[in-house]
Amino acid sequence: MLKIATTLKTALRALRRNPLRSTLTTLGIIIGIAAVIAMVQIGEGSSAAIKKTIADMGANELIILPGQAASSGVSFGEGSSVTLTSADASAIERECPSVSSVAPVVNGRMQVVRGSLNWVPQFLVGTTPTYLKIRNWSLAEGRAFGTEEVDGANQVCILGATDVKELFPSGKPLDKTILVNHVPLRVIGVLSQKGANMMGMDQDDIIVMPWTTMKYRVSGTALQNQNQSAAGTASTFSTDQLYPETSQNLYPVPSATQQQDFPQPVSFPNVNAILVSVSSGAEIPQATAEVVALLRQRHHLRRGQPNDFNIRNMTEISNALGHTSQLMTNLLTGVALISLMVGGVGIMNIMLVSVTERTREIGLRMAIGARPADILSQFILEAIVLCLFGGALGILFGQGLSSAVKVALHWPIELSVPAMVASVVVSVVVGLIFGYYPAWKASRLDPIEALRYE
Repeated sequence: MLKIATTLKTALRALRRNPLRSTLTTLGIIIGIAAVIAMVQIGEGSSAAIKKTIADMGANELIILPGQAASSGVSFGEGSSVTLTSADASAIERECPSVSSVAPVVNGRMQVVRGSLNWVPQFLVGTTPTYLKIRNWSLAEGRAFGTEEVDGANQVCILGATDVKELFPSGKPLDKTILVNHVPLRVIGVLSQKGANMMGMDQDDIIVMPWTTMKYRVSGTALQNQNQSAAGTASTFSTDQLYPETSQNLYPVPSATQQQDFPQPVSFPNVNAILVSVSSGAEIPQATAEVVALLRQRHHLRRGQPNDFNIRNMTEISNALGHTSQLMTNLLTGVALISLMVGGVGIMNIMLVSVTERTREIGLRMAIGARPADILSQFILEAIVLCLFGGALGILFGQGLSSAVKVALHWPIELSVPAMVASVVVSVVVGLIFGYYPAWKASRLDPIEALRYE
C-alpha cells in the first residue's frame, strides 16, 4: 500500500510539471464523458416523455367489452351481449392485485342543445371519477364530479374543448346548463386539450358525466342492447306490429327451470365497457389473467364455456414505441462513446510523447534500483489520474450541457446517477487500456541506452 502511495505521488509530481499539457490531454476525455452524460440524460428524458405519451394513449390500459349476442344463428357483433355490470368493475378493483384503477363506462351518441346551438359529440361518456385518472386527463378549469354525485345520479357533466367551442363560443361554460336528450345537465368542469388520437378522432369532442346519470336519466333505460343494428331492429319491429290481429304468444313461454337458468332482470345496471389501468406494460399479462379468472367466476362460466366478454389492450403499440425509445437512447450513447474512444487515443499519444521526453529520467530511476514493474505502474497511474480528472470535469460539463438543452430547447431530461458512476468506471478503464502500451514501452527501456538518450 505504501509503495502504491509513493508511486501515485511520483505520478502526480510528473503531471504537475506540465499542467497545460495535462489539461489539454484530458480534453478529449472531458468532451467524451460530457457527451455520454448529456446524451444519456437527454435520451432518458425522451424515453420518459415517450412513456408518458404511451400512457396517455392508453397503452397501459385494458378495455373489457361484453361478448356478442346472437339470435337464430345471427350474430349482433361484439358488445351486443348484456354481461358487464358496475359490480364487476368494483370486484376487479377490489380483488385483482395487478390492477391500479378501474372505471365502468356507459357510452352514447345524442344531440346536445344549449340555447339556439346544438351539437352531437363524438363521445358521450358516463363513468366514475377514476376515468380521468386512468386517461391521465387533467381539467383546464372547474372540477370533476365525485363518488357521491355518481351514487345520486346527479345531473352534472364535464365538457371537452371542442364541445366548449361549439356550444359556448363566448367561453365561460361553468355553471351553465346544457340539454342532453332533453335532460338538463350543469357544466362543472372543462377538460384540457388532448388533440386527435391515433385513429384521427378528436378526443376533445367529449362530454363526461356520472355513469348513473347517463344510464338512468339520459338514456332512460335500464336494460338496453348496445348493438346499433340490433337496437334499431328491436325498436322498429315488434310482434304487435307484425301480427296486430292475434293476441297469442308467437314464442313458447319459458318454463320455471328456464327462467331460473336464464333470468332477465327488469333493472340491470349493465355497462358498455370497463376501463382498467395497470401500473406498467409488463404487468398487463398478469392483470389480464386475473381479470379473466375473476369475471369467469362472477359470471358462473363452466370449464370449456367461452368467455362472455372480451379484453383488448395496446401492447403492440406500447412495445413498438418502447423499442423506438430504447433504440434512440442506445444510438445517442453509442455516438458519445465514440467521442470517449477518441479521447482515449489522445491520451495514448500524449503518454507516448511523455515517455520519449522522459527517457533519461526513466533510465536514471532504473539505474538507482527501480524495477520495470515500478515504471509500468507509474505511467499507468499517470494515465488513470488524467482520465479521472477528465471524467470529473466531464460530469460537470455534461450536467451543465443537459441543463442548458432543457432550458434552451425545453427538452425533457432525467438525472442519471448510474451514468455518472459508469463514467468514472469508464474513465479508469480508458486509462488502463490506452495507458498500458506507453507504460509497457517505458518499462522495457534499457537503462544504459536510456541514460545515453539526448
